Amino acid sequence: MKLNSYLTFNGQCEEAFKFYEQCLGGKITDMMTHRESPDASMTEQLPPEWLDKILHVGMMVGDQELMGSDCPPEYYEEPKGFSVSINLNDPDKAESIFNRLAKNGTVQMPFQQTFWAYRFGMLVDRFGIPWMINCDKAA
Repeated sequence: MKLNSYLTFNGQCEEAFKFYEQCLGGKITDMMTHRESPDASMTEQLPPEWLDKILHVGMMVGDQELMGSDCPPEYYEEPKGFSVSINLNDPDKAESIFNRLAKNGTVQMPFQQTFWAYRFGMLVDRFGIPWMINCDKAA
């Protein structure tokens, strides 16, 4: 069994995943717009400007997959009640990822030492996605 995060966006999925690809050193493996769907019934009720929004995207970061899509406007809800959690052992890399994700976002807890981690921080990125970056205690 594998658990994967699936993020939904209000029209910014492509921009967000290209940003995450840079921030996390990932690789987008597949991206399909609504227009590219082989099932025409999926696009019949979408407004024309929504056809080029993302139906599905997958990105590999190491051996983990992050997925997402643009949710039709009438179904979109702002993210709440979760965070995408990243755990690393390299403090410099962890801080770099934190700072890149935080750019034009909101830092909820600065990247700092805690009783459970060498460094930890929380933020909401510019796309509204909440993140927790945890760096295990130095050996």
